[in-house]
Amino acid sequence: MLKILTIIGARPQIIKAAALSRAIRADYASKIQGVILHTGQHYDENMSQIFFNELGIPPADHKLNIGSDTHGKQTAAMIKGIEEAIELEKPDFLVLYGDTNSTLAGAIAAVKMGVPVAHIEAGLRSFNKSMPEEINRITCDHCSTLLFSPTVAGIENLARESFPLHGKPPFDVDHPGVFHCGDVMYDNALYYAALAEEKSDILEKHGLNKSGFVLATIHRDNNTDIPERLESIFSAILRIAEDHQEKVIIPLHPRTLKMLDKQLSPGLLGKVNSASHIKIIPPVSFLEMILLEKNASLILTDSGGVQKESYFHHKACIILRAETEWVEIVENGSAIIADADEEKILAAYDHFSKNPPRSFPPLYGDGKAAWFICERLLEGKA
Repeated sequence: MLKILTIIGARPQIIKAAALSRAIRADYASKIQGVILHTGQHYDENMSQIFFNELGIPPADHKLNIGSDTHGKQTAAMIKGIEEAIELEKPDFLVLYGDTNSTLAGAIAAVKMGVPVAHIEAGLRSFNKSMPEEINRITCDHCSTLLFSPTVAGIENLARESFPLHGKPPFDVDHPGVFHCGDVMYDNALYYAALAEEKSDILEKHGLNKSGFVLATIHRDNNTDIPERLESIFSAILRIAEDHQEKVIIPLHPRTLKMLDKQLSPGLLGKVNSASHIKIIPPVSFLEMILLEKNASLILTDSGGVQKESYFHHKACIILRAETEWVEIVENGSAIIADADEEKILAAYDHFSKNPPRSFPPLYGDGKAAWFICERLLEGKA
């Protein structure tokens, strides 16, 4: 029996872990034992539990309850807790997702203890090392034994960093295996889309018509914590809502909502709060987000995950960042990088209003990435 210890710490990782849990439950229950450790990096008891229940993920076997802190203190506490779990569980692989501090801590703890790391979402690069996520993902890749890249661009990035693309087992941290597997989030998008239609009434609750609203998400620190950037983004949203009579719905985390009061100029804040076509709502569950994405006419976001999901659901996306790890959706013409530039955001909105994207080739696999990963994990132990 192969034993894997999966590290999660933020809601996107809970969602990604659902795909692997589902594959194990369906076809590998007699071959793979999954143990889950939740670091509590971004932990909200209510929202995290909703995600576990909604996605059918087994409850975490280990909870570190780390909470927010400086990068150093947070990561150090995670390394200590993960080391203790490794000692107790003695896993064959440590499975890590993405690019959070939980990912970094897991990679460091495992590689120093001689436990092979399997990194899901390997090879992604923004080429902006001022982003903590970029440092985390690069470090994790270079600590990994099995690297699972969702995209061709990710594979090309790893090749440029001298990772062997055609290595032969047995693999180890000095001779890793690199695989193009597709995206576990695409697995989830296909699986949960029908369930979302059955379970959620978010459209009715907020009076939304199909293809009758723009969906916006803003959460990154360099947008929320820099007044000029936040002002520019919300100025553009206000103009889209008022000049085009376009309903804009914005699920906002309470922290971001507080930043609006602190960072926006009083004049703009007053207009946003009184605008009849702008609706700010609390954070939504994964199934609710799927429904919003599926039914929006257009998506504005600084979230890497939502960028991809816009593509999964065949929606145009305006990226509120200066760069993206998901370069293929920009190259495909279904997304435009506008950063926090009011005029670029409005130009992108105008472009997609007149020229909505029509072509969405299968850039993210066949919806069976988790099954591919399970097979490679089993081969890795053998």
